[in-house]
Amino acid sequence: MGTPKSVLVCLAHGTEETEAVSVIDLLVRAGISVTTASVESDGEQLIRCSRGVRLMCDATLVNAADQPFDALVLPGGDEGALTFGDSVLLTETVRQFRTTGRIVAAICAAPARVLVTHGLFSDGNMTGFPGLRDQIPAQQWIERRVVWDPRVNLLTSQGPGTAFDFALKLIDLLVGSDKAREVAEPLVLAPGIYNYQES
Repeated sequence: MGTPKSVLVCLAHGTEETEAVSVIDLLVRAGISVTTASVESDGEQLIRCSRGVRLMCDATLVNAADQPFDALVLPGGDEGALTFGDSVLLTETVRQFRTTGRIVAAICAAPARVLVTHGLFSDGNMTGFPGLRDQIPAQQWIERRVVWDPRVNLLTSQGPGTAFDFALKLIDLLVGSDKAREVAEPLVLAPGIYNYQES
């Protein structure tokens, strides 16, 4: 079996809770170890999300960034994504994941606010929140619910309504399509959502 896969999910005040919790939930269902890390500069681990839901992080980013996670997840929510983009540690962590060939997964506002703002994946195809499309270079934008660019190990997605697609694709990449199908089956997903029963 080998070592279980592990994922670091970053959180900050204003993070979009649907994106964060959906991804965490599905990854755990797939048997993947998830660590949530606060990116708040004062080390606050109780995060107030964009609609007021409060999430308690497992760690601060400074205490988690150097661990050997297989993937890094950046949920959206404009305020949270701006905090990510303002964090030198967060942007350096993304660079480190990229340098070491690990998966970076960003959804909603995070591709524009973090990846594009800091030129972290200037050679990668991506999507993001449609309202921020003008902030993503036209030659990089792909109009799809989920975009995986295997050249740079970058996974991106568009918003709360695509969070399940995004999480299932990440499961597929980390532990395989059979496990993604197993997780998807009891979710009663709407037709058109990343459907592993068809593949």
